[in-house]
Amino acid sequence: MSPESDQPVEYFFNTRTKMVEKGRQSSWEHLLGPYPSYEEAAGALEIAKARNEQWEDDDDRWRNES
Repeated sequence: MSPESDQPVEYFFNTRTKMVEKGRQSSWEHLLGPYPSYEEAAGALEIAKARNEQWEDDDDRWRNES
């Protein structure tokens, strides 16, 4: 938690700069997150890729069942 507030610190991955930001520092259009840790934010692209592949697999499964 941040010492100045009761809110937990959030981390974001900036898709334009390819950098992790502590707190929202950039426009939402360039951010993935929030993530609870720096490490998770640093892996944002891999997380997004895995989720997209899972969604595609789910879509394929639903299409094949009809």
